[in-house]
Amino acid sequence: AAKKVDALIPLTHPLAINKVTVDFDLDDRTHTIAITATVGITGRTGVEMEALTAVSVAALTIYDMCKAVDKGMIINNIRLERKIGGKSGSYQR
Repeated sequence: AAKKVDALIPLTHPLAINKVTVDFDLDDRTHTIAITATVGITGRTGVEMEALTAVSVAALTIYDMCKAVDKGMIINNIRLERKIGGKSGSYQR
């Protein structure tokens, strides 16, 4: 998904992404899954949309695979946690 952003979101362009990782943290107590995407690029452009898209598509995939068991699942709190570099500088939530 991170490499398809230019086809999904208007006014974005293809990037030479050199790293994408998607991690899942399952919490049995709260029955939740935290999804984290890390995207890397060599260059001066940000990859926030690529990371946010990767998390969103991962969450939608989980929903699609589990909807037969629970149609009441909620996808929420998709947000940028940290950004290093790029034209607008670094960011930390």
